[in-house]
Amino acid sequence: MKISGAEIFIESLKKEGVKHIFGYPGGVVLNIFDRLYDNKDIQLILTRHEQGAVHAADGYARSTGKPGVALVTSGPGATNTVTGIANASMDSIPLVVFSGQVPTMLIGNDAFQEADIVGISRPCTKYNYLAKDVRDLSRIVREAFYIAMSGRPGPVLIDLPKDVTASKTEFTWPEIKIRSYNPTYEGNKWMITQAAHLIAKSKKVVILAGGGVILSGGSKELKELAEYTDIPVTMTLMGLGGFPGTHELSLGMPGMHGTY
Repeated sequence: MKISGAEIFIESLKKEGVKHIFGYPGGVVLNIFDRLYDNKDIQLILTRHEQGAVHAADGYARSTGKPGVALVTSGPGATNTVTGIANASMDSIPLVVFSGQVPTMLIGNDAFQEADIVGISRPCTKYNYLAKDVRDLSRIVREAFYIAMSGRPGPVLIDLPKDVTASKTEFTWPEIKIRSYNPTYEGNKWMITQAAHLIAKSKKVVILAGGGVILSGGSKELKELAEYTDIPVTMTLMGLGGFPGTHELSLGMPGMHGTY
């Protein structure tokens, strides 16, 4: 049975286990919001501004460990998300942001409330998509969640033209096959050996621990390394909590707002 792109959007979110979505409606995404209203499996948290929606999704991701999801409209609705996306990118927070877009035939024609959000967000997203065909929509959603959560987490944006969400096709849930994206989880043994030799030769070594220590669950290993080598540890703002602040090797946080 053929269903609309808006319904494919909902089904794809359900397949990804999404229970909450933060958003603010607008003209080109009203059909998606209609489907969300009819669906009882996903709770829509209505914000008062698109930037608030992305910041809320960011906080949701930080507190739950699940990807935060936001849905906004085209043009100014999409551009209002950039601050939240950039914040998530800097802190390696998994987000999937869906922005509405004018119909594909109007893209690039200065249509009402059109903005090149794919180009605008490229510097502050891990990856982004412009969905041009409803038959690709479920694949794009699945890839977006995989990219956002795997390797070093980060935000992914999907731009949804109105005609794509209105068109109909069969719903499929394809396997993920991204030839150019293969994140590594094991450290390079040769580089680790080189680093160990450099540390052994150094006289004044300091470990700067960032948010990656917390995201990767590496706090125990960091403490063991510091105690074994007797190297003091300083933590960035995002790294606070990754090493005991009361430990004799803790230097606190660096910078103008850090420990004197």
